[in-house]
Amino acid sequence: MGRVEFELLTYAIPAFAVLMLVEWIAYRRDPDRSGNGGSARDTASNLTTFTVGRLVKPLMQHLVPFSAVVVAAAITPLHLSPRSWWVWVLGLIVTDLCYYWAHRADHRVRLMWTAHNVHHSSQHFNLSTALRLSWLHPIPNILRGLAWVPAALLGFPTWMIFLLQGIGLLYQFPIHTQRVETLPRPIEFLFNTPSHHRVHHGSNQPYIDKNYGGIFIIWDRLFGSFAAESEPVRYGLTKNIGTDNPLKVNYHELAALIRDVRGASTWRGRLGYIFGPPGWTEHAVPVPEPVETPVSGRAREHAGQLAS
Repeated sequence: MGRVEFELLTYAIPAFAVLMLVEWIAYRRDPDRSGNGGSARDTASNLTTFTVGRLVKPLMQHLVPFSAVVVAAAITPLHLSPRSWWVWVLGLIVTDLCYYWAHRADHRVRLMWTAHNVHHSSQHFNLSTALRLSWLHPIPNILRGLAWVPAALLGFPTWMIFLLQGIGLLYQFPIHTQRVETLPRPIEFLFNTPSHHRVHHGSNQPYIDKNYGGIFIIWDRLFGSFAAESEPVRYGLTKNIGTDNPLKVNYHELAALIRDVRGASTWRGRLGYIFGPPGWTEHAVPVPEPVETPVSGRAREHAGQLAS
């Protein structure tokens, strides 16, 4: 996350607080509608995780001084002018497409999942869940930043890319709610909505690894990762961590990855635990092939009589 994104999210904190208060009041008045409002411990963990992330952000800037986006913008021969309105529209579309692939990699590459799983580890779903963001995961952040290199190579200014990334994050805050059911069909078809994002946070089939889009859900429809909300959503991880401790929330998956790598017996296993999808295992149990049972001639003759 660039400095522009960080400042944009910081300035939005008062609006976040107001919206969370409104949602909490709505749950208090009608607790049976659209699920429950979460728990006090879970909300406290979300807010603490977000606050710590804001405080350690300057440290992350020193740990990750390199930005592939900045380098790409410096070497590209293309330069688009932010004075043209269509550059902003195109930039929003392009950066959101970049976000789609970054987000998909967050779920499909375990090293990146060590950071992103923080956001999915809550077993509740409300506006405070949007603030459950990881901190101090430098290597996943470096890899994630590569997704926006194409936008820089196309000539979009670096500051514009970071600003549009921040706008995409702001857009996603209000869709972390169960209070809004579905919106008009044209909106549901094109944009990410609370219904689509509830699916994304589901840990039950048919919802796992679906709906990666940021602002636009059309990318999921195009690339085969879309799922509509068709049954109750079970929030959290496939194997929940059972704690609200922000430190464990942030680093339990990284610790598990390190244990798996240390316990691997081959380099294939070590690399698989790092770059394979979450749940990949070095010693997968093969599914036995069905074995045909020899059938005697009399039995075949009897089966033929039955079939006729």
